[in-house]
Amino acid sequence: MVPMPRHFSMLREFHLADWFTLSNAICGTGAVFASMRYLQSGQLRDLLVGMALIPLAFVFDALDGRIARWRKSASTLGRELDSLADIISFGVAPAALAYACGLQGGWDWLVLSYFVGCGVSRLARYNVTAEQLSGEDDKVSHFEGTPIPTSLLLVVVLAIAAWQGATGADIWLGVVQLGPWQLHPLVLMFALSGSLMISKTLHIPKP
Repeated sequence: MVPMPRHFSMLREFHLADWFTLSNAICGTGAVFASMRYLQSGQLRDLLVGMALIPLAFVFDALDGRIARWRKSASTLGRELDSLADIISFGVAPAALAYACGLQGGWDWLVLSYFVGCGVSRLARYNVTAEQLSGEDDKVSHFEGTPIPTSLLLVVVLAIAAWQGATGADIWLGVVQLGPWQLHPLVLMFALSGSLMISKTLHIPKP
């Protein structure tokens, strides 16, 4: 009997919920590619397609946890997969979409990088402290800081702006020159979102 390749053996270990998690990651990756395609083509459709993939990623993200609980198949692998998928779909992808929309100044780069860094830190902290935050039923009772999928709201704002033609030089709130670099004030919503994610004083009940 011909042995199955090792990579296929790994896939056989995935539970149903893990496939939904991978679908989340694929949507986020697609949004990044759509951002790059928009920068090449200038076609608004490409940008809007990328933005539409983030709500779809959110749906997959919501379903994977429910399916894992329903099938009682939660695992450490599933939790790590979920975190990696979330940082793509709700960290890197929104930042890429923002850049494509016109938030391309030097200060914008720093703020968007800060946002992604906050998302990575938020997910790492949650994975480490999940057991400490869990109650007697082994379920985490609350989040410390806002969950990273809340960045979906940022994408909604960008989508409305893009739909109204407010991208590039026409981006909402304009641009200011601060020292050697430009700053688009709209990018500050990413700074706020990232700061709320890493807050230790903000407790949000987990559904």
